[in-house]
Amino acid sequence: MLAPSICGVILAAGFSTRMGRDKALLPWPPVAEGTPVANTFLGATIDLLQAHTDLVIVVAGRNEAAIEPVAYAHGAFIAVNRDPERGQFSSLQVGLQEVLNRGRDAALLALIDHPPVLPITVRKLLDVFLTPGSDTWAVVPEMRRAGELVHGHPIVLRREMIEVFLRAPADATARDIEHQYQQHIQYLQVEDARVAANIDTPEDYAGLFRSDLISSEKQF
Repeated sequence: MLAPSICGVILAAGFSTRMGRDKALLPWPPVAEGTPVANTFLGATIDLLQAHTDLVIVVAGRNEAAIEPVAYAHGAFIAVNRDPERGQFSSLQVGLQEVLNRGRDAALLALIDHPPVLPITVRKLLDVFLTPGSDTWAVVPEMRRAGELVHGHPIVLRREMIEVFLRAPADATARDIEHQYQQHIQYLQVEDARVAANIDTPEDYAGLFRSDLISSEKQF
């Protein structure tokens, strides 16, 4: 069986209301005010996914004009959710439809409100996903936090799971669909806190300076 052709997808169409500025353009790694910026959440995530996929699609919303230069500078393509008010699931459907439109049959899906995960995490997810003879439709990372297993991103989706998401009604949620198809999903425990690090507020972002998420940046 041929290995699937994988397309990276980054959901970046949110309004970043609680952050007060576009999360896609946050400096990564975080820097103090006035310090030169090496990269952004969006640029670094594109770079990460490009190393493991055929191409990368960034789903934009009302912020299309703001993030388009970053996406193009890093070699990604833009797909636009014309009605981002419908929520993140609508952006997911826009991105996954573009995957199929471009002739790919698998997706490596990342959210812009997470720091880019470690490269080794992506490799582990893909190793499981590409296991010969596997009937897995999706691979989801999980990590242990405060004694509990927490699911995170990025996730890898096979065409069967992509089509399930695309057939779902507009008011569906990814979590509900995941629960319905758990028999086709494989959860992979990883040692990477970034998979579940939601950065939604200035306080969350400031907390990165005090966490071990940056000190692990050079782990491969």
